[in-house]
Amino acid sequence: MKRIESRLNTASAEFQANAAHNRKIAEAFKAKQHAVRHTRPERDIQRLQAQNKMFVRDRLKQLLDPGTPFLEFSSLAANETYDGDVPGAGVVTGIGIVSGREVLINAGDASVKGGAWYPLSVKKTVRALDIAIENRLPVVHLCDSAGGFLPLQAELFADKYYAGRIFRNQCILSKMGVQQVAIVLGHCTAGGAYVPGLSDYNVIVRGTGAIFLAGPPLVKAATGEDVTVDELGGCDMHTSISGTADYPASSEEEAIAIARDIVGQFKRPDKTRIEWQPPEAPYYDPAELYGVLPRDIKAQFDMREAMARLVDGSRFHEYQPNYGKTLICGYAHLWGYKIGILANNGVLFNDSALKGTHFIELCNQNRTPILFLQNITGFMVGKEYEQRGITKDGAKMIMAVSCSEVPKFTVMCHGSFGAGNYGMSGRAFDSRFLFSWPQSQISVMGAEQAANTLADVKIRQLARHGKQLTAEEIAAIREPVVAEFKRKSSAYYSTSEIWDDGILDPVDTRNALGIALSASLNTPIGDPRYGIFRM
Repeated sequence: MKRIESRLNTASAEFQANAAHNRKIAEAFKAKQHAVRHTRPERDIQRLQAQNKMFVRDRLKQLLDPGTPFLEFSSLAANETYDGDVPGAGVVTGIGIVSGREVLINAGDASVKGGAWYPLSVKKTVRALDIAIENRLPVVHLCDSAGGFLPLQAELFADKYYAGRIFRNQCILSKMGVQQVAIVLGHCTAGGAYVPGLSDYNVIVRGTGAIFLAGPPLVKAATGEDVTVDELGGCDMHTSISGTADYPASSEEEAIAIARDIVGQFKRPDKTRIEWQPPEAPYYDPAELYGVLPRDIKAQFDMREAMARLVDGSRFHEYQPNYGKTLICGYAHLWGYKIGILANNGVLFNDSALKGTHFIELCNQNRTPILFLQNITGFMVGKEYEQRGITKDGAKMIMAVSCSEVPKFTVMCHGSFGAGNYGMSGRAFDSRFLFSWPQSQISVMGAEQAANTLADVKIRQLARHGKQLTAEEIAAIREPVVAEFKRKSSAYYSTSEIWDDGILDPVDTRNALGIALSASLNTPIGDPRYGIFRM
């Protein structure tokens, strides 16, 4: 493979201005993330200490193998909901190394509302277990929850992807032979009792751990029975009488050590074999990504410059370099793994959609995972392109993406608008992992386009009744729409709603994708079968 020849002048004023702008954005993101991970009201920290409990981040340090990476998911989930009072949606999820095994970790954060489940806590947990299913990852549950947040119970209980899906996913993992261990560090109440109940193994801490369908106050209200926590669902009762729990522990440290030993007995997966070679750092410095990205979301840039700072040796074999030039396709290696890359260099025209479709088929034929790097305004519109079949050609690309069997990974690098998001494997198309960069945006169309469209509709409506709008009245229609579109298209809003698996600092993308690629190979790659390509 040839090394990508960077054409950027890193000493130019434009590059330096971009770099300064995007470093500032990255620093703001890291500050938000640090606060979510570590800043809590003193009363909540003191409450944990009084209960002889560790903070969730300290539990993770005890659980993970020293010096190994942890790929955290959706660290800023719920950052724009619940008045900002539920950092990380009250749950920590991610992939880490425990006793030499890749595992999915699902940890309740009892420093946030006692670990109560909010609707986005449930969504984040369900997504984590979906990742475990898709990638056949064993799961370690760190259980410490006050149960569902009852004022929002209508958004927690009844629907397909609400709390019941957590337990359904646990059952599917067991059916697949993917093992789970639960560490009961606090109360597992109501539905939460099924997390350890459905795990293959569970460890419970004496004095603080408890498992019951209803706690003592509810039992008293329902039956009149007076019973203590330990009598109802404590460590000794469940490990010696009910058999609901397997291993007693006298402290959190001991419980985590027992769980590490259990994970050490798990059979190592037979990884799917794909082409691999010894990893090599990019030739170009990944920190230069800050200067690659434009300051304006509407400004184009050559995605090859981003690729050159992500892939091994900055080398890339480009497929059909002279055809469909607004979509770059080709092969590279990332942390040694061979991957196919589809990267936007402009709007998707007929030829670029056809090129992408063909390349996806090639990747499936030779069992090469696919990375989608999104900076897309959509498919081209207009009379000429409709007559040439842009809808038909876009449908071909969507068909190929949907029916692909190789692992797919998506990074929203800049803009992700309209149906271009679909063709480039947006959230609905089951990429194994989807990440955003902090300055990226996603929406059905750009804010200005939306505002102009709505203003035009209003103007036409009023014109039919003989009324003309002044410039001030048109601005009064446009400006609120622009502001709301910009807010809801931001990476922070997107990740708050868990439309991605987390925001990444661009310079961390290579490492995150390396972990994701490795995890994805726990699952065999099937033979692709496509639906009907409209010819």
